[in-house]
Amino acid sequence: MNFEFKKELPLIGIVLIPFVYLATIWNTLPERVPVHWNYKGEIDNWGDKFSLLFLLFMLPVLMYGLMTAASKIDPKKRISLMGRKFYQLKFFLVLFMSVLASFFVYLAKNQSLSSPGLMYVAVGVLLIIFGNYFKVIQPNYFIGIRTPWTLENQQVWKATHAFAGKLWLAGGFVIILGGLIFSEFNFSKIFVGIGITIAVVPMIYSYFKFKSLDKKEGNL
Repeated sequence: MNFEFKKELPLIGIVLIPFVYLATIWNTLPERVPVHWNYKGEIDNWGDKFSLLFLLFMLPVLMYGLMTAASKIDPKKRISLMGRKFYQLKFFLVLFMSVLASFFVYLAKNQSLSSPGLMYVAVGVLLIIFGNYFKVIQPNYFIGIRTPWTLENQQVWKATHAFAGKLWLAGGFVIILGGLIFSEFNFSKIFVGIGITIAVVPMIYSYFKFKSLDKKEGNL
């Protein structure tokens, strides 16, 4: 058994967890199961139980496949420079998606979402995971804040991701607290606002950072 495959075995095991869980409760599932809930925790879409298999493929399997492919097809091999940090990021993201998929299977079996705020907490945790690793992500075409300005200048990439990491960490903590404290209806607009802010502000920051550096170089 080569080292690469040996290193991937724990991740493959994590990917399989929700499939094993689904298999153990398959015969107890009703033919129609909930597949989507609104912000109030009310079921607003149903499907047959086979649709749960699609859900599992769209969460841990897809995440594992995307992260594995990114490191292999990165044309400049910058992702590999992250070393163990990339493996750690991949591990936590696959674990998160696997737990989330298992949670959805549990919800489908019980057909209720007792605390819709938990979904906000899950999103907050995901943002914190990403934010914590932003500062070590090397310039690449697959992961991170990929704007024309960050991809053009490594210094802009580094500064933008240091800034975005702090912003995503703060956003993640606010979302977690909001999901635990506020009602889902009151917090939904704040949640959307945070999402737009952490997506757009780093892009704007990268533009102004690039212009600032470009201006300094032009004055030399």
